[in-house]
Amino acid sequence: MNNEKKFSTKVIVEAGIMLALATVLSFVKMFKMPQEGSVTLASMFPILLFALRHGLGKGLTVGVLYGIIQFIIEPFMVSPVQFLLDYPLAFGALGLAGLYSDKIKENKKITTVLTGCFLGMFGRMICHVISGVVYFKEYAGDQNPLLYSISYNGTYMLVELIITSIIIYLTWDKINQVAKSM
Repeated sequence: MNNEKKFSTKVIVEAGIMLALATVLSFVKMFKMPQEGSVTLASMFPILLFALRHGLGKGLTVGVLYGIIQFIIEPFMVSPVQFLLDYPLAFGALGLAGLYSDKIKENKKITTVLTGCFLGMFGRMICHVISGVVYFKEYAGDQNPLLYSISYNGTYMLVELIITSIIIYLTWDKINQVAKSM
């Protein structure tokens, strides 16, 4: 196992800082949906940034940890599988942004960064949609449960993606500059 695959002390400290920052930002809710889900002040930004900087494996790990933290803070569970879908798997999916970490190092284009963010947020949304279809279909009423779950989860996830993308776009050059100096 080479050093790139290991969590060095520096990476562990950065992971802890990003988890703490994401947790604090998750308390700043711009609006909350009736059956869970909310738009926060870019609480996904630190997790996505970590994944973009350190790759898929580390990004998935930190995302899963963040999902567990979110469950501890605001527990909502109707079954063990729903817990897995809505917390460790959904937030772990943010680590999919790490698939773009090598591409970012190669070309540093903001479109690559935003594509990584979209992929991570889309992965998270898929987990929430599956959970919604399987465990919360009674809220759909006469609507198709899949379409209801997509529209319900898409409502807050799209806004969260836009906020996060704007912040990443505005800060990316400075983040790269600081990262190079470390």
